[in-house]
Amino acid sequence: MMSMSPLIAGISLLLCVTMIGAALVAIRAKAMPVAILASGLVSLVASILFLVLAAPDVAMTEAAIGSGLTTFLFFFVLARIRATGHDDTETEGDKHD
Repeated sequence: MMSMSPLIAGISLLLCVTMIGAALVAIRAKAMPVAILASGLVSLVASILFLVLAAPDVAMTEAAIGSGLTTFLFFFVLARIRATGHDDTETEGDKHD
């Protein structure tokens, strides 16, 4: 079994701590765009970690799908929700004329 060099271990630890920090920001953020960006950062750091750990195919997939497409999709849906106005306080049966 091959052991990890101290440099790779240090970089991996730093990336893991960064991922945990970004995940906490995503969980605790009050603003939705901040939470979306923080979750995209988690995916981006995960893809860098996969690259450091010699898994370039997984890193490319994570960067493309996890960071790119998912973050774009979240922002797209957020824009659609804001554009339509999501006032759920009145339903059709509750309207009074």
